[in-house]
Amino acid sequence: MARKLRLEFPGACYHVINRGNYCRDIFRTDGAKAAFEACLFEACLKSAWLLHAFTLMRNHFHLALETPYGNLAAGMQWLEATFANRFNKLRGEQGHLFQGRYKALLVEEGTRLGQVCHYIHLNPVRAGIVAVAQLKNFRYSSYWYLWRPGNRPTFMEATTALAEAGNLGDDRNGWAAYEAYLDWQAKEGPAGKSRAYVNLSRGWALGTTDFKSALVMDHALLASSRAWENVGAKEVREIQWSTALDKALKALQRTSVEARKSRKSAEWKLAVAAWMKSRTQASNRWLTDHLDLGAPAALSRNLTNYRRRLQSQDPAWKRLISISAT
Repeated sequence: MARKLRLEFPGACYHVINRGNYCRDIFRTDGAKAAFEACLFEACLKSAWLLHAFTLMRNHFHLALETPYGNLAAGMQWLEATFANRFNKLRGEQGHLFQGRYKALLVEEGTRLGQVCHYIHLNPVRAGIVAVAQLKNFRYSSYWYLWRPGNRPTFMEATTALAEAGNLGDDRNGWAAYEAYLDWQAKEGPAGKSRAYVNLSRGWALGTTDFKSALVMDHALLASSRAWENVGAKEVREIQWSTALDKALKALQRTSVEARKSRKSAEWKLAVAAWMKSRTQASNRWLTDHLDLGAPAALSRNLTNYRRRLQSQDPAWKRLISISAT
């Protein structure tokens, strides 16, 4: 059977779901959950995603993502492959970690995106792991971060759920009101135990009839989406990478001319390359072409040595990690 078309365009929002292979409990331990959360946060930084909600259960995950650059597929490929490699290496295992291609439901912004956030937050409650009153202590969830704003990464839009629960404030009163709202949802609301709750993880798109019609029935949109996947996404990615590179060079008071004149393994160039790899999906080929770093394979070796020996103490790296890529 042919795969469904993965609609990608700038600003698209998704409810993303995947499970362990054969429903295996891949997130059984806190260590596995922490490792996936770290990979997820890296993916958000590299892909410039906005993370509206997430939760990790024993054998599956749920994400509510917004993709300003229309790059869901590239980011998810990196996320799942990187986590699987790290997971298998740590345990000395091989083989597929996830059951197959992740499910990605397009979500209409506004009310329906808010419902997806509520649905994701309520997963541990539906599974009988915790009650709503204890949900704030369920560690691997955006709801945990909602109650701890000082721990939130910059790409986490934890207030989306508050806004769609009645324009609640991002403060203790607002969090308490949201807790009461989730308690109502769990018992009788449209994102609770009703059929609507279950349907938030089914189908291909979540939203109004007009929203779905614009995605599916408009053949021009479908054609442009295919073109976007093939051509547009690549162009926008490279614009993003060029913008990030300009910022990095400016932060170090360097220029592209200096990059061409400096030796291929110059430490400041490796600092820029390492920062670009941590904040974007820039390929080794693109980096070697734009920073004159030699062959892609040589860059991989030089970056490995740089990270092991110099990165933590390098003043150039410290300056770079203080700036945003977007």
